Amino acid sequence: MENEDLVIHMQGVSVRRGRTTLVGDVDWSVELDERWVILGPNGAGKTTLLRLAGAELHPTKGRLHLLNERVGRTDLMELRPRIGFSSAALANRVPAEEKVSDLVVSAGYAVLGRWREEYDKLDTGRAVELLDALGIAHLADRTYGTLSEGERKRTLIARALMTDPELLLLDEPAAGLDLGGREDLVARLSDLALDPDAPALVLVTHHVEEIPPGFTHALLLREGGVVAQGLLDDVLTEENLSKTFDQPLELQRSGDRWFARRKAAPTGR
Repeated sequence: MENEDLVIHMQGVSVRRGRTTLVGDVDWSVELDERWVILGPNGAGKTTLLRLAGAELHPTKGRLHLLNERVGRTDLMELRPRIGFSSAALANRVPAEEKVSDLVVSAGYAVLGRWREEYDKLDTGRAVELLDALGIAHLADRTYGTLSEGERKRTLIARALMTDPELLLLDEPAAGLDLGGREDLVARLSDLALDPDAPALVLVTHHVEEIPPGFTHALLLREGGVVAQGLLDDVLTEENLSKTFDQPLELQRSGDRWFARRKAAPTGR
């Protein structure tokens, strides 16, 4: 690869399971300073694409480079610590009795929870800083099972950032949150997106309302294929969104936030 700023580079990438194509013939590149949102309905291939980007899947066809390493020709165990990943799959594996601070600091060893590892003050200090940045430092000694859904989501994002990754992947971080929890998370992700020292970001969502200010690019998926991709302002249009969700949608923008709803049917006289 010639461009060292590319953290994700897919060329003709497909993932098939039997006769089913989960993702088909995708070309997609993400640069170090970009913040991407992946939008699409259920079954569009969003999580599959994110797992490819997280070095959790090999493509059935095509070329995949992550952090300038060719997947299939590099040790994924060495690559994965350079990528932060927060997902529902990880959330479901966390024991309820896990202490919040331990869950975050143990990311450096790629394990869930502390066993016999020893962590220095730099590690524990960074964990506290990350929890504080996400507004949950006061929860450091609480157990994961006692947290609200929003607090759990923020804890897992802190864990994903613990290794100072070059790429941060967030799979539906606002799913299951109430309005207040969603808005708080969107605001904190916006702060992260606007931080020039933050890693490249890729966020998966179903809803345009969950796109944090500061995100720069969008990729729209339907049935495993790309509907549109590029700069957020260019890609996020009523036409593209309607095609993606196979419904006539009305798209509105208020400041730096987006809102969508189904277009009302015309009424006759």
